[in-house]
Amino acid sequence: MPYATQQTIMPLPLLHNYPLLQRILISGLVLAILFTTFLSAPLALFVGLIMGLLIGNPWQKHTSVASKYALQIAVVGLGFGIDLHQVSATGLSGIIYTAITLTITLGLAFILGKTFGIKAKLSHLIGVGTAICGGSAIAAVAPTIKAEPSEISVSLAIVFILNALALFVFPVVGDWFALTQSQFGVWAAIAIHDTSSVVGAASKFGPKALEVATTLKLTRALWIIPMVLLSAFLFKNKETKLSLPLFIPLFLLASVLYTFLPIVSEAAPTVVFIAKKFLLLSLFFIGINLNLKTLRTISARPFLQGFILWVLVATGSLLAVMYL
Repeated sequence: MPYATQQTIMPLPLLHNYPLLQRILISGLVLAILFTTFLSAPLALFVGLIMGLLIGNPWQKHTSVASKYALQIAVVGLGFGIDLHQVSATGLSGIIYTAITLTITLGLAFILGKTFGIKAKLSHLIGVGTAICGGSAIAAVAPTIKAEPSEISVSLAIVFILNALALFVFPVVGDWFALTQSQFGVWAAIAIHDTSSVVGAASKFGPKALEVATTLKLTRALWIIPMVLLSAFLFKNKETKLSLPLFIPLFLLASVLYTFLPIVSEAAPTVVFIAKKFLLLSLFFIGINLNLKTLRTISARPFLQGFILWVLVATGSLLAVMYL
């Protein structure tokens, strides 16, 4: 097909010639994210994608910068929700569990990425999101490896879809195999990506499952710090010096302050709430920065990688908690 014909059939943003209306709609959605509670993380990303593809984004340069810093602020703020006392309660077994599953998951992600011919950074983000704590881990690692907005949005979309699925599937499977509440708590903490879905699935199964899952999940979340360092090393080049992004020690500092200073722990729920708003904003901006040309370069293979990886991790960890 001639190039000119391709150009004529390519859809354009509906409001391409109405930048004022574009700005009004985008501003309205930003206000909705900040001052309402009906937009979840997946929905914020989805709305951003729809806006970017159909409406257009006259603030492309500004929202690209905003998405980067909003992600980093969100990661630091979420550190005020990690109690190091609870993390230490898992003991050596918790550290070993999470270290083994993290190593295996990243290894499988690498193999699947190579098998399906997926770009290294996108494959790594999918692996990191599956291995540690979903969107938060992707948010922390993405700027370190200088991932493209399309790579961030695709990896986040995969995590969100599988998280939603796990919320309904895991309690049913746990009942089917007659898992104890402690077994289910360990399984959920290891095999479900995001903390919110871990808590949701475990709470459906029982109070003891919720206690075990929450504690072990916090241990898993702290692996963000070494993962960022490892990612920076793996993706460094001659022009890039290996360095620790500032928001990572700030994330650790936030956890320390929350754990040991009562005055900080009292204010922590508010800080975490604000951090989640920044995460929603960053997801919306990531979505709205994408365009049709970029999305057309993305195949279904990353979704297949993420799904297979999730099934392998969920199955392997289920067998481990049942028989080890």
